[in-house]
Amino acid sequence: MRNAKTTADICLNNVVPAVNNKKEQERQALHATIWKIANDLRCSVDSWDFKQYVLGLLFYRFISENLSSYINEKQQKADKKDFNYAELVDEEAENARKVMVDEKGFFILPSQLFENVCRKAKNNDNLNETLKNVFKNIENSAQGADSESNLKDLFYDVDVNSNKLGSTVVERNELLVKLLDAIGGLKLGDYADNATDLFGDAYEYLITMYAANAGKSRGEFFTPQEVSELLARIAVSGKTEVNKVYDPACGSGSLLLKFAKILGKENVRNGFFGQETSLTIYNLCRINMFLHDINFEKFNIAHGDTLKDPKHWDDEPFEAIVTNPPYSVKWDGDANQLLINDERFSPAGILAPKSKADLAFVMHCLAWLATNGTAAIVSFPGVLYRGGAEQKIRRYLIDNNFVDTVIQLPPDLFFGTDIATSVIVLKKNKRENKTLFIDASAEFSRITNKNKLSNNNIDKILKSFQERKDIAHFAKLIPNANIAGNGYNLAVSSYVEQEDKREVVDIKKLNVEISQVMARQARLRTEIDKIISEIES
Repeated sequence: MRNAKTTADICLNNVVPAVNNKKEQERQALHATIWKIANDLRCSVDSWDFKQYVLGLLFYRFISENLSSYINEKQQKADKKDFNYAELVDEEAENARKVMVDEKGFFILPSQLFENVCRKAKNNDNLNETLKNVFKNIENSAQGADSESNLKDLFYDVDVNSNKLGSTVVERNELLVKLLDAIGGLKLGDYADNATDLFGDAYEYLITMYAANAGKSRGEFFTPQEVSELLARIAVSGKTEVNKVYDPACGSGSLLLKFAKILGKENVRNGFFGQETSLTIYNLCRINMFLHDINFEKFNIAHGDTLKDPKHWDDEPFEAIVTNPPYSVKWDGDANQLLINDERFSPAGILAPKSKADLAFVMHCLAWLATNGTAAIVSFPGVLYRGGAEQKIRRYLIDNNFVDTVIQLPPDLFFGTDIATSVIVLKKNKRENKTLFIDASAEFSRITNKNKLSNNNIDKILKSFQERKDIAHFAKLIPNANIAGNGYNLAVSSYVEQEDKREVVDIKKLNVEISQVMARQARLRTEIDKIISEIES
């Protein structure tokens, strides 16, 4: 493991933008404090494992303040100006349980709110058991309710009895007290005013930092914010609202949440849908939804293998799909007879190779896509030009005019890999039998140890995507018949000629200059020979 403070310093420069006003200064100070907590308190716990405690307790504080603020506001509107839910006795609060579960999806007794547990933590010898019971009670409050699937096992990874926190109960509790105090001391302001934005921003920042430090095997669960911005804007281009959005490999949910920021969550009418195979990351995603104030009835995040066991079969097709699936991951492929006849993959007549599931994700997205929808899928470059089964799948996509655009991205944008990925954009209602190719490989700025897309880079790519015009050395609209004639090769470099930036040399002028140099050399040799001859005489 690399030194945490050194890595944090590097990543802090990478993630946090330049200071331009007081609000931004406060935001950066908050980020620095959060990351200091995440590193200083983790002791011998691996940073990746410790993130569950930092993120889990941040979430615990959020839903406590969320619920208290909601109840207080209701009571104050009923002329109970001095009402404070946190000061209520548990027996009286029970009257609100059913209503709160129906409206908020969960319930927390006053004595189990973050602020009350935190206040008593130092004198609580059974703090670990107190937190364990609080987390279990929050999850159980949704049993039998519509929100049950969104709360189930949500605190699964926050194991307050783990030996990772200390070899004894006393040691574990000492660390838990420090964590509660640190999370409770974060200046997140008045919940009703701005806490939703601050909690969500703090959570996204922490996930970004953990992804940046996680290494290749763990950093791929998170899509950088600027890439998420590009994909989401492509998927909703020309629209002010969509029925719902979907990511079949949703990771921590950052891609899905971009739609809330771009369109406004109220303009994603039927909500946010996704699926994630890792239980830990699945929990991160659900927490991320809550922390961005997406209420339980507005999101449906499922756990499981999308290719083998897809959820949301019975949902109406999705109007906007975005995803950054794992690159060249292994899957069952034709070893699984059920997949051969699966309606998602069977139209192509062949399955993606068992060692490379990239185009299986593409076919899955196409099957889940509405006729008026757009899917933007980050893909490993090899799927664009390799032969065999992948070429046959590309043939199906091109012959049926499903590929709208292929965009070549710059290298080294993503955590966990430095490869130059591409984006495949799918549509089912294209007006022309052509495919647009965009070479955005040079559209980036180098920020410390990673490349980033700037707002100008994103705007340039999006403008080209919308206008669908030829731009020298940047974009080319190609008839699908030409693509077929080129072996269904979808590599952008096959269609967009790169600009030759080598210096143009005037050969005639250069030859004259060379002749003049050689003549001068001859004169100098003659003069030198003459001098040497005179010296020898």
